Amino acid sequence: MIFRRRARMLRWLVCGRLGPVWMWKALLLFVAIGFAGQLLGVIFNKSVQSAGRSIFSSPDAQGPSLGSCQPHTHIMFLKTHKTASSTVLNMLYRFGDERDLRFALPLGYQLGYPLPFNAHRVKGYRGPRAVEFHIMGNHMRFNKAETEKVMPADTFYFSIIRDPVALAESSFAYYKEVAPAFRKAKSLGDFADDPKKYYDPRLRNNHYARNLLWFDFGMDHNANFSVALAQRAEAMIRRTFKLILVSEYFDQSMILLRHALCWPLDAVVSFSLNARQQKPSVIGGMSGSWVGKAAAAAGVGARVVRSQAKTLTNVTEEQREKLRQWNALDWHLYKSFNRTFWEEINRFGHSQMEQEVALLRMRREDLARVCLRDGGKPVESHRIRDKNIRPYQSGLVKILGYELQLGLDNATRTACLKMIRPEIQYKDVLDAKQFPRALPAQPQPGQQNQGLMVAAGGSLLRQDSSRTGERLVGGEAGGRTVEEGERDWDGSRLMRRNLTLLRGQEKGR
Repeated sequence: MIFRRRARMLRWLVCGRLGPVWMWKALLLFVAIGFAGQLLGVIFNKSVQSAGRSIFSSPDAQGPSLGSCQPHTHIMFLKTHKTASSTVLNMLYRFGDERDLRFALPLGYQLGYPLPFNAHRVKGYRGPRAVEFHIMGNHMRFNKAETEKVMPADTFYFSIIRDPVALAESSFAYYKEVAPAFRKAKSLGDFADDPKKYYDPRLRNNHYARNLLWFDFGMDHNANFSVALAQRAEAMIRRTFKLILVSEYFDQSMILLRHALCWPLDAVVSFSLNARQQKPSVIGGMSGSWVGKAAAAAGVGARVVRSQAKTLTNVTEEQREKLRQWNALDWHLYKSFNRTFWEEINRFGHSQMEQEVALLRMRREDLARVCLRDGGKPVESHRIRDKNIRPYQSGLVKILGYELQLGLDNATRTACLKMIRPEIQYKDVLDAKQFPRALPAQPQPGQQNQGLMVAAGGSLLRQDSSRTGERLVGGEAGGRTVEEGERDWDGSRLMRRNLTLLRGQEKGR
């Protein structure tokens, strides 16, 4: 009886004073749901952040130990043409960007090329050694004396070369509408049969058609070949450049570069940039993507390169030999430094090289899986949704790019974006970081902002009266025009005009 009376009193207190029981049940339910939501959110955020940290901050990012050496931060890279040099430059951009190093950037997009380099072509240059520059790597025609005015005495110089026959095939496709010698020829084979029929050394941009490596190293590419001349030039290059990489063995080159610069593994892991769209070759079904390059570097390189050149351009073995003779100065450099390259690998150790190349390729695949859509397959420029990372188009072939994976956290997306950002856009990012400017006043309605122009797939470039007025190219001429009926990634029809707006020539030039 006493217990019943107390129970009724308790129900009265709860219901009358504190509210009905159902209200408390509902309140407890909402509290439980809210707590569970917060708990799940914390767990999800931690998992995403840990995934981002694990891919870019894991021990795998450092690679095998390099001992007690200190990373080189004074670096000069001679960016030769059509040698995978854009991919190498991206590595330098990333390394310097992440460490706030100062770049010797051009006033425009090239350091005065094709004229011999002059120190005053560097933005912010104030006289010999007046400003400390850490990294130089944009296209130039090498001039040692002028370069030494810009870069510190302890600078590490390196470059990259390529088989002249493969280089000629790539140059013909990329500079077909730039070099008069290529423009007149129906095909590369036609040009190879009788180069002198098409080549005039007096015409602008014909340097793309003969001994292009020799020209980029700052020498007379029209000189008659002699063993003595070739050996003197080779000795000069060896005195200046500590390392010459070989494009056909790109992954091995990256391992040698990593050890020479004392850099972490991730600094030399890359995705192939500025790559052309190619049809699969007959042997092995490989293209010019980084996957194909990796396979070439694995030991079947000569066969793959030979197959690609024959399949893509229908160049016969006899025509290949004619191209070697036409580019005899380049052929001498390639043979000499290719031999030196393998001597370096012998000293490094073949077993260790195989192990480190395997780690590099594994790391590249891991990053591609995290960063890139469709397993890292390159796509045509107009299919890339983010117009700011569309690669610049030039010549008769399509230059491919990449799409970022969806749903990346901010840190991971930023790191991935740096790996696929095309050269021109990345240069603009670094320029803006190094030389910040006040935002311009908003133009009045009906007025056009003459200071900005669209270039390189949609990014904004500022026209500067101090710039050289050079036209954007891997050389100096028009980009690829949109094919009839071609559509953007969203299905909209593209205008029949250049995908990239080119910088106009200065009057009277």
